[in-house]
Amino acid sequence: MARSFGHVVYNALSRRKPGSAPREAPPRPEGELLWVHAAGVLRYSALCDLGLRLAASRPGLNTLVTVEAERFETLPVARAGCFRIEPLGSDGPEAAQAFLRHWRPDVCLWTGGDLMPTLIGAAKAQAIPMVLVDVDESEWQSPLHKWFPAVLRETLGCFDTVMVTSPGAAKLVQRAGLPKSRITVTGRLGNSVTPPACPDRQLTRTVRDINARPVWLAAHVPASEVGSVLAAHGAALRLLHRLLLVVTAARREESDQLRAALEQSGLRFADWAAGGTIEDGIQVVMAEDDSDLGLWYRIAPLTYIGGSLEPGGGGRNPLEPAALGSAILCGPEVRDHGDAFARLTASGATRTVRTGDELAAAVVQLSAPDKAAAMALAGWEAVTESAQLTDGLIDLVQDLLDRREASHAGP
Repeated sequence: MARSFGHVVYNALSRRKPGSAPREAPPRPEGELLWVHAAGVLRYSALCDLGLRLAASRPGLNTLVTVEAERFETLPVARAGCFRIEPLGSDGPEAAQAFLRHWRPDVCLWTGGDLMPTLIGAAKAQAIPMVLVDVDESEWQSPLHKWFPAVLRETLGCFDTVMVTSPGAAKLVQRAGLPKSRITVTGRLGNSVTPPACPDRQLTRTVRDINARPVWLAAHVPASEVGSVLAAHGAALRLLHRLLLVVTAARREESDQLRAALEQSGLRFADWAAGGTIEDGIQVVMAEDDSDLGLWYRIAPLTYIGGSLEPGGGGRNPLEPAALGSAILCGPEVRDHGDAFARLTASGATRTVRTGDELAAAVVQLSAPDKAAAMALAGWEAVTESAQLTDGLIDLVQDLLDRREASHAGP
């Protein structure tokens, strides 16, 4: 591909940028290799999820993640679905050729508007199918976009398809020189989720037993938070006399502590695992572990995510309850699933509480059906929007791999 004068200048500047210390790369694995580039931690998590789902449907596929080294203080924690995280240094021709020569990727998914023109151009020259995904307007402010318009146009032209997050982003990409026919407006890329199942008969019976009472769920509650959760429920009961709490322990081995705390609280509770039933006088249902969360997520319009209130906690994945129509309450300690919480918070599907008193107040306020319903709808839309994009990317990658395999097959 002929290069513009701007690209010559860009390459010269790239050579002068300090690169990260090279790491010794392991041998390329046998079989097909999907190369995904993660522009940030949120996208890294989603791409690993994509790789995991692809590997399940396409045995032998390996997913390599690259990140631009200067954008990460430390490399992300390794996750299932991606066999290797490879930091990329300066965007020079020698580094680009060395990377492609070693890894020989079959397909590339690049996320975001932070592009590396030399590497992308070299991949295009080797006829590697490439798709640009999750391009947002906010990323259209880098020096590449401002100072090297010809380089940007050439680089965008290397991608078979460009998927943007909004009509505004589509206009920016089109203004940069990409034909409208190669631009698709999609939702944002995020982790997809497969909600836990629940037998229809059990759901119908439990809904009948609850008899239209307001319900909230405290899921994955560690022993350190049990007191705060039960106190919050007790406070909420003063205003909502029929309110029912369903609580699950964070770990099965903590269920005895949960049971003891319930016995000392004076609250009337049913032990679900022991066959307890939901009668009118029952104020709490104790579910021993998370095996029935598929049932409770479907029943409770409001879910508190345990392990997020006390310092040192990290929270649990909120996408499962959100996918099943439950509004989310959480504490501030959600670092283990920060990407998922950020996504739901941006959509208006979560509320953060910092104390047991705030938890009680939020439970009372959000027990009003219209309040929780608005949050639940926002969460469901955020989850399903990303799921549709992920499903579409899985189909697209499979198709590109099939075509590449056919083109490399002998006569």
